[in-house]
Amino acid sequence: MEESKRKTLAGLKDAAKDCRDCPLWENATQTVFGEGSGRAEVMLIGEQPGDQEDLQGHPFVGPAGQLLDRALAEAGVDRKLVYVTNAVKHFKWEPRGKRRLHKTPAQREIDACHQWLEGEIRVIRPRVIACLGATAAKALLGPAFRVSTQRGRRVTSPHAEFVFATFHPSALLRLRDAEEREAAFRQLVEDLSLIRKALEKHPA
Repeated sequence: MEESKRKTLAGLKDAAKDCRDCPLWENATQTVFGEGSGRAEVMLIGEQPGDQEDLQGHPFVGPAGQLLDRALAEAGVDRKLVYVTNAVKHFKWEPRGKRRLHKTPAQREIDACHQWLEGEIRVIRPRVIACLGATAAKALLGPAFRVSTQRGRRVTSPHAEFVFATFHPSALLRLRDAEEREAAFRQLVEDLSLIRKALEKHPA
């Protein structure tokens, strides 16, 4: 890709449409690139597009995205001021009857897509980055990172002033017990409130 294209979000998005660096593009409807302001102070990184994201071409528009919007609102974070993206830009899935079920990306697929995530961070230069789920956290913070034990803790990183990880909202959707699901949602809101606190404590 031309180096000049890597200097803008529009250029990165345009180049990513034709990415063939791993096989995921073959079964995906389209590349789903990040969205939001190029001057966003906050970046949220998920794992990969889901079924609805793949069909609509926008990140976090499915059930998990709707849950994320609710959690951000309760945490006092303005969704319109956040840039949302994924570590992997194509939907990896396996058939289950007429449904397309999510399948976790392999490390080589995450590595192949890392150029786009790095580009987004480099262009936007967010002050706060929140990794949603294990795949996003490992993609940005290394394979040794464990969301289960390091959730909600500030991590020293060259990518932003304040970096932390929490679980992906899709994990809540898999919880069948209503009480357990509500408790997990409260934890997610508490973690996401770190975004507001970080911006308030260190204003631009």
